[in-house]
Amino acid sequence: MVGCLTISCRLNKLRMVAEKIVLYANTDWYLYNFRRSLALRLQHDGYEILLLSPTGPYGEKLRALGLRWEPLPMDRRSLNPIREFGLLWHLVRLFWRERPALVHGFTIKCAVYGSLAARLAGVPARINAVGGMGYVFTSSELKARALRPIVRLLLHWALGGKNARLVLQNADDVSFFEGEGLADHRSIRLIRGSGVNCAHFFRSNMPDTQRGRRPSVLLAARLLWDKGIAEYVESARILRVQGRDIRFLLAGTPDAGNPAAIPVDTVEKWVSEGLIEWLGHVDDMPALLSTIDVFALPSYREGLPKGLIEAGASGIPLVSTDVPGCREVITGGEDGLLVPVRDAAALAAAIARLIDDQDLATRLGAAARKKTMAEFEESIVIDRTLAVYRELLGTRV
Repeated sequence: MVGCLTISCRLNKLRMVAEKIVLYANTDWYLYNFRRSLALRLQHDGYEILLLSPTGPYGEKLRALGLRWEPLPMDRRSLNPIREFGLLWHLVRLFWRERPALVHGFTIKCAVYGSLAARLAGVPARINAVGGMGYVFTSSELKARALRPIVRLLLHWALGGKNARLVLQNADDVSFFEGEGLADHRSIRLIRGSGVNCAHFFRSNMPDTQRGRRPSVLLAARLLWDKGIAEYVESARILRVQGRDIRFLLAGTPDAGNPAAIPVDTVEKWVSEGLIEWLGHVDDMPALLSTIDVFALPSYREGLPKGLIEAGASGIPLVSTDVPGCREVITGGEDGLLVPVRDAAALAAAIARLIDDQDLATRLGAAARKKTMAEFEESIVIDRTLAVYRELLGTRV
């Protein structure tokens, strides 16, 4: 009897160590910047991790960390039904081969495709993480409106089942999914963002705007229209007309796979007008954030904006729009300023107020850091994510 129990324990231990978890996203950049800490934590805990995304330069960076990453034949903008069915079938065959215990998909398309493929392949558990509603639900373009009924139907199929969970990042998205009947409220879990390591973003000294240095504002995001970049540029124009000498910095690159991408020549035109300074891709965000006075994100809608959280962790005064996702990070007047969406004049006024009133800026920046450490610290978010894993996999996580 003792011998049988010993063998059983060894088999259980072997099964636990060998269990595989798949993390699937629409870019390798997303996996590297938003989910590598989760992957490393799971790997450290003894799980086999497989990362999936379209090919890109960050895949090798993930491999350099000792993580297994595989490219997928996925075109984010494709609407070709043959190509899309091919991708779905590719995922089904991959899951048959890999036999994961759980598939965790990020963004709407990956959540839908990964979850459908996992159901067809008999994967025991599925987590679908949707960070923001994406182009289909936020754009007013005809193409986006035409796709909404199809995406709603696919989401309904993909998110169902007792062994599935839907992870959302803000209360507005929870209300949307429940109101549209896309997911049962019992399967929804609210986890605010992917978290940041606050220790990396701490700065002991705030920029001194009183010594003749030009004050600076930063917007760091993918170059998409729905990030409010046009309003940011217009606010720079408004303040320049008022005679204000303020540097408007823009960090980020166009996202060619997104229909809302801003053309490079448009950005270069703004630069040539002297309205903004375009920094392109920035690897060392803590260093950049240590040099600025105000962080602005006039987005139209977010899941939970990591750039805003990183700036908050740096103790920088924040100004953003009163929209889902952004108001999860900022409580207007307490730890930042909120302005109406698509209102460049209000954005310009808020930026000028934070630069002129150093006491207010310091107070809001300190409150933003305190809130970030309490609610958005990376370890907190990972622990909450692993709690969802435990619901589906039991105590093995």
